[in-house]
Amino acid sequence: MTTRIGVFLFDNAEELDWAGPWEVLGSWAQRFPDDDIEVFTLARDAGEVRCAKGLRVLADHTWDTAPPIDVLVYPGGQGTRAQLGDEAIVGWVRSLADSGALVTSVCTGSLVLADAGLLDGKPATTHWGALDTLASLGEDIEVRGEDRFVDNGQIITAAGVSAGIDMALHLIVRLHSRERAREVRRFIQYDPEPPV
Repeated sequence: MTTRIGVFLFDNAEELDWAGPWEVLGSWAQRFPDDDIEVFTLARDAGEVRCAKGLRVLADHTWDTAPPIDVLVYPGGQGTRAQLGDEAIVGWVRSLADSGALVTSVCTGSLVLADAGLLDGKPATTHWGALDTLASLGEDIEVRGEDRFVDNGQIITAAGVSAGIDMALHLIVRLHSRERAREVRRFIQYDPEPPV
């Protein structure tokens, strides 16, 4: 049975927040077709999406044309601020969670999940510069500012930008195995050793 992973795109989304997980999960799907993983991008509406650093992209699907989503990857970026309080966005995210989808976020994507009430009473993380905002958007959110990612069951939140790559590798562990995640990590040569 196919596991469908939808990567959400929107104006002012941080590029690496979605492209990092896309690289991990897309590499998994491409290199191991027998695992039956489908990865696609989707946006609220058709048309060009302009990301935070100016990258322009076209999503594979819209909300209306996307196949059923088993896993959602929700990136962060300045674009998330305009989504807070947007009932259409909140309702869409909540409906995915209610349908049983595994909902994940990178960076300030977690602010939208908190705004939708998905993080109430649960542990979560976000970009270090938005930890106070995260705490203010829900009820009794246990903010974990030192964690790269937090898996609380149905929701996984990752800290800023590159932490989304770690979260995506964790997704492979959850959905398949640690061995498969290691194979994908080796293939994409993800072995961080920052020079600074």
